[in-house]
Amino acid sequence: MNPRTLNPSMSSLVAFEASARHGSFTRAAEELSLSQSAVSRQVQALEDLLGVALFERVGRHIELTEVGRVYATELSASLARIRDATVKAIAHRSGGGSIHLAVLPAFGTKWLLPRLPDFYAKYPEILIHLHSRVGTVDLSGNNLDAAICVGDGRWHGLNADKLLTEELVPVVGARNVVKHCFRSADDLRSVQLLQVAARPNLWLDWFKEQGLSVDRLRLGPQFELTSHLIQAVSSGIGVGLLPRFLVEDELATGTLRIPFDAPSPDGTGYYLLIPPHKANNRPMKVFRDWLLAQLESGTHG
Repeated sequence: MNPRTLNPSMSSLVAFEASARHGSFTRAAEELSLSQSAVSRQVQALEDLLGVALFERVGRHIELTEVGRVYATELSASLARIRDATVKAIAHRSGGGSIHLAVLPAFGTKWLLPRLPDFYAKYPEILIHLHSRVGTVDLSGNNLDAAICVGDGRWHGLNADKLLTEELVPVVGARNVVKHCFRSADDLRSVQLLQVAARPNLWLDWFKEQGLSVDRLRLGPQFELTSHLIQAVSSGIGVGLLPRFLVEDELATGTLRIPFDAPSPDGTGYYLLIPPHKANNRPMKVFRDWLLAQLESGTHG
């Protein structure tokens, strides 16, 4: 196959992507500051190069063919990455830039977002784009620059900085405190134990840490989002097992209570993960240093 066929011109790709997005050569031309005929010619040249029809022309209207829809979907994501990379390169001249950060939703809401105003006050030229992720995060591609995840510290092939040690505490809602008398972990066998879907063994590990059998546990419904689990506990649906720092506000207001003291399993924490090839980018270095400084200054509790 002719290599040129696999490398269409950028102008023809941009013209096609804009036309596919708008469903119109005219509106694409307005966006690109070109004439309608110029956009039409670029798309026609692309179709001739590929040897397939990307649009069906019905009178003055155009509609994507099946192959055109697939091509537009793939191309749109690729062009977005190119634009993002270009913005980063341009921003580098002035010391600015951006970071695409994957973060657990509850950690982002409860811990990171309240502190970001301080970051922007100090570094207004750097943008932090937050992407909520639950479970495994893939940092091998170009879509994400870093992630904040929970785990045991074994992160193969990634630079990892521990941010917080996870202290898990059993929490109950006010109405459950009235209905039940919880003096020890064994008393929790009588109520539903609410779970985070991404960590289905959390309660089992916790009961083992207390030296108790995992028989006769009432494992209740699972929740994808920790925020939903917190609301379910507050509503009296069951008991939750949650990191203390995520429920500090609810504990302060009395919405949730810790019924008794119990040891938390060791070894789990929240980590900032960065691929080695991105660790020395200025925006990344600035964000990492700021994040660690937040912890050193005691603003994490």
